[in-house]
Amino acid sequence: MTATEIKPIRTERDYDGALKEIERLWGAKSGTPEGDRLDVLATLIDAYEAEHYPMDPPDPVEAIKFRMEQQGLTRRDLEEIIGTRTRIAEVLNRKRGLSITMIRRLHERLGISADVLIRPSRKKAA
Repeated sequence: MTATEIKPIRTERDYDGALKEIERLWGAKSGTPEGDRLDVLATLIDAYEAEHYPMDPPDPVEAIKFRMEQQGLTRRDLEEIIGTRTRIAEVLNRKRGLSITMIRRLHERLGISADVLIRPSRKKAA
């Protein structure tokens, strides 16, 4: 991809060229021609990656554990959200699914996306 030409990213070669150009432009000030070019290329790369390298949403249980770690929460802190210690253990050990009430509370109180929480949990590896 040349310095003057911006075009759709259709191939891996186009993608690699766009990544190199982004690297060159990294840190350009917003509102400058270089900053505008960086914004456009980032949008094109994002669209290409979404189509060619889609990412699965995280597993609900992993999302809960990650947020617990981020916020320094313990299982006891989940009692108001999920219920008894037994119920928390069942959810975190994938023996019980999340109810709609649990999903709402986890979304409201921990800020975990409802789209993530509503997905079925991956089964524990045997």
